[in-house]
Amino acid sequence: MSDITTINPTTGEEIKNYDYMSTDEVNKIVDASHNAFLEWRKVSHEERGRAIKSIGDKLMEYKEELSKLMTEERGKLYSQSLQELDLCKAICDYTAENGVASLADDVRDIEGMKKGIVSYQPIGIIYGMQPWNFPAYQVFRYTIANLMAGNSILLKHASNVTGSGLLIEKILHESDLPSDLFRTIIIDHDQSEALIGHDKVRGVTLTGSDSAGAIVGQQAAKAIKKAVLELGSNDAFIVLEDADIEVAVETCAQARLINNGETCVAAKRFIVVDSVYDEFRKRIVEKFEGTKAGDPMDDSSDIGPLARIDLREQLHEQVEKSVAKGATIAVGGTVPEGKGSFYPATILENVQKGQPAYDDELFGPVASLIRAKDEEDAMRIANDSRYGLGGAIFSKDEEKAIRLAREQFDTGMIYINGYGLANPALPFGGVKNSGYGREHGGFGVKEFVNIKGVHVF
Repeated sequence: MSDITTINPTTGEEIKNYDYMSTDEVNKIVDASHNAFLEWRKVSHEERGRAIKSIGDKLMEYKEELSKLMTEERGKLYSQSLQELDLCKAICDYTAENGVASLADDVRDIEGMKKGIVSYQPIGIIYGMQPWNFPAYQVFRYTIANLMAGNSILLKHASNVTGSGLLIEKILHESDLPSDLFRTIIIDHDQSEALIGHDKVRGVTLTGSDSAGAIVGQQAAKAIKKAVLELGSNDAFIVLEDADIEVAVETCAQARLINNGETCVAAKRFIVVDSVYDEFRKRIVEKFEGTKAGDPMDDSSDIGPLARIDLREQLHEQVEKSVAKGATIAVGGTVPEGKGSFYPATILENVQKGQPAYDDELFGPVASLIRAKDEEDAMRIANDSRYGLGGAIFSKDEEKAIRLAREQFDTGMIYINGYGLANPALPFGGVKNSGYGREHGGFGVKEFVNIKGVHVF
C-alpha cells in the first residue's frame, strides 16, 4: 500500500499513489541543494532575475496542464486555477524586475569611518511546508523571492496535491534555473522535523493552521532557525453606515466564496452596522442562495467541492456546534447527498463569542453575519479575534477608512472598498495567531538573508 493516495474531491475517485522518500534519498537531495546554493550565491542579481523570468515563461507553457491537475486534486474552479497561475507569473515578473534594487547594497555616510555598507547575502536552503488550497501560488510566493535572494528551495507540499508539487518541480527544472535549486520532497512529519534540524537547512517557512504553526515554530526555535509563519485567520469585512451596499455585497460574496471558501485571507465575518444591516442581509442572502456548487471544470459552477471529505465533516461540525450555541442558519448549512465533498454557500446569523463561527476559522463557503451597533462597535468586534491576517472596510469616506485601517485594524492587510487575494507589490502576512514574517512587496526577498554590516575605516 502506498503512503499517499490523491483523491479527486469532485468524484471521490483515486487519482494516483505515491511513496515517501527514504531518509537517505532526502539527505542526498539536501546535499545537492546545498551545493547548488554555493554556486547560485555567486550569481549576479541580474542573472538570477533572468532565470526567474524564465520560470514564469515556462509556467505559461504548462498553464492548462497544471491548472487541470490543481482542479482535479483539490476541486478549485478551473477558471480560478488559471487565474492562480497568472498570479504566479506576475510574482516572477515583479521579482525579476524589482529584486535587483531590493537587494542592492545600502551605502551609508557614517561619522568616524569612510563608509558603512549594509549588504543582503543569501543564507542557504529554505525549507517550505505548503498547503493545498493554492497549490501553485503558495509555492511561488516563498520560492521566487528566496531564489532571487540567492537561496535554494526544498518543498514539502500537502499530500493531497502531491502531483501538483511534482509538476511544479518539473516546470522549474525545464526553466533556466539550475535544477538542484528547487526540489519537491515527499516525506512524513517525523522526516520533516528531522529536516528542520538538519544543519544545512537555514530557514523554515510554513503556510497552514495556527496549530501547525505552533508545532513548526517550536521545532524551528529548538534548532535556532529563522521561521516565517503564515497561519489561519478569521478576517472581518466591516460594512459602515456610509458604505455602497451593492459594492459591499458583491465584494463580500466574492471574498468569501472564492477558491470554494478555502482561503486564509478571505471574508470570514461580515460585520455590519445596525443602520444598514437589514438591507445588506437581504441582498447577501439572495446572493448566497443563487450560488451553484458543481463540477469545477464546468463554467456554470460558482463553487466546487471542498478539498477533502474530512474537511467537509470538520466544517459541518463547526456549523452545527455554532447552531447548538445559538447561531441560526440564514442560508445553506446542509450536507448535500451524492458523490464528492460538496458544501453549500452558507450564512450564519446571531453569531456570538463562544461559537466556532465567532472564535475559529471556518475553512469553506460559510460566512458569519454579525450586527454591530456602530463604527466603534464594528472595529471592536473585528479586533476581538486571536487572528490578525486580513480584513476590509466599506465606506464612501475613503480617508476615514484609511485612517481606521492604519490606526485601529489589528491585522497585517486591509482592503478598502474591494478585495484582491494578493499583490506582489504589497506585503502579505499577519499578526497575533496569524503568524509572523512577510512575503511580497520587497519584504519576502529579505526574510531569509544575512543582513550584513560592513564597517570601512
